[in-house]
Amino acid sequence: MFDFSIFTRWFDELLQVTLGCPEWLAILIECVLVGVVVLTAYAVIAMILIFMERKVCAYFQCRLGPMRVGYWGLMQVLADVLKMLIKEIFFVDKADKLLYAIAPLLVIIGSVGAFCFLPWNNGATILDFNVGVFLLTAVSSIGVVGIFLAGWSSNNKYSVVSAMRGAVQIISYEMSLCLCLIAAVILTGTMQMSGIVEAQTGPFKWLICQGHIPAIIAFIIFLIAGNAEANRGPFDMAEAESELTAGHHTEYSGMGFGFFYLAEFLNLFIISGIAATVFLGGWAPLNIGIEAFDAVMNLIPGIVWFMAKAFGIVWLLMWVKWTFPRLRIDQILKLEWKYLMPMGLINLVLMTVCVALGLYIK
Repeated sequence: MFDFSIFTRWFDELLQVTLGCPEWLAILIECVLVGVVVLTAYAVIAMILIFMERKVCAYFQCRLGPMRVGYWGLMQVLADVLKMLIKEIFFVDKADKLLYAIAPLLVIIGSVGAFCFLPWNNGATILDFNVGVFLLTAVSSIGVVGIFLAGWSSNNKYSVVSAMRGAVQIISYEMSLCLCLIAAVILTGTMQMSGIVEAQTGPFKWLICQGHIPAIIAFIIFLIAGNAEANRGPFDMAEAESELTAGHHTEYSGMGFGFFYLAEFLNLFIISGIAATVFLGGWAPLNIGIEAFDAVMNLIPGIVWFMAKAFGIVWLLMWVKWTFPRLRIDQILKLEWKYLMPMGLINLVLMTVCVALGLYIK
């Protein structure tokens, strides 16, 4: 498996040794390049997800989806992005203009920050701290503040109700998400994202295999809670069109709305990427202990494994969205506090017992 850190070390030596750049300038150039790559990948994946959403939705509703702009409708998303970019941004009368302008930025900052924790390949993790899981949950929580401020500052009762719903829903389901991540940390013995993946390299070492029943339960709870955390159907109560007209971003136009739209789709990918990393081995290939088979699997680049797993989970969550009807707010909270949270706590104890007694695949 190719180690991407070989390339990063080579580039750093190119700047500092070959070109003679001082250390501060080399670090600045590297940070700027990484930032450009991150934002470009963020935008490209968002467009892929929007197009994928439309085609998956059309498939489940026996339609074709976008077909007119470009071959098979491939240029439709670019046309929509251009339309959104040229739209004027209106500030609502009597709105708190400072908070109104800050809210979309907070949402996108939280989303991009969480995006940077995803391990794309061996040695290709942008933010890789020894307390990575803790920082990931902390950074992603910034988006909750943005949603709350967007509703509160818009001077719109629909938006205020949506902000309350969104904050309650996201904060509630974060509890189950964190319990599932803690269960994975207990089994792997590390909070570092790259360490979690490295602990899953080898025959049948993916967490859902070596952690067996507790890991599978944590995986299922994570997918349900992650779907609610990303405000996706059937948990999209915060923007229920039939009663809230659009939710916390009702009064936003142009790229103000675009930031909320972008963050929602990327949060879907982030949840899927975290699930693929923690429970399905991330960039780690499928190994079964047969040398010839494992050798072929190891030839596939790690980023291909990661993207395949992440988009597989994305497709699964889209399938759920376009299959089940929207839940009521009381049903959403009942599911979390009466079922998922107790199950997560019991499963955490079960995982701890399994690790303490060595009842897992080593």
